[in-house]
Amino acid sequence: MADTLKPRPEFRNIHVTDLAGYKLPPAGWVSILHRISGLLMFLLLPFIIWLFDTSVTSEVSFESFRNAFVAGIGFVPGWFVKLVSLGLIWGFLHHFIAGVRHLWMDMTHSVSKAQGRNSALVTLVLGTLLTLLLGAKLFGLY
Repeated sequence: MADTLKPRPEFRNIHVTDLAGYKLPPAGWVSILHRISGLLMFLLLPFIIWLFDTSVTSEVSFESFRNAFVAGIGFVPGWFVKLVSLGLIWGFLHHFIAGVRHLWMDMTHSVSKAQGRNSALVTLVLGTLLTLLLGAKLFGLY
């Protein structure tokens, strides 16, 4: 009976030096980026609250809100404020789309490898395209 058993594959943890050659599947990228986008939104929550407060308090504060994207805030230039805002836009869009993906998979029990890969690719492409579209608007391209 011992002759018919297949040998078990040898599993090992990857080392930091192995990361360059490791190919992560799309679902893995979505999972990691989902965590990063959540952390990004959490860390920038004071900035988000400032943006919201400044934009809705009064007409004068709304003008300072608009000027932050042109002239900057203190020593921070306007292009950097736009870049941080673009990062927040990406973070929100990716986190939202990946969250909807997870909810859809949980509700439909769609957990096959092909469905997971396809939904991960849709998540990555849709998040990137929407970020580019809103980023173009943010930077005044249309």
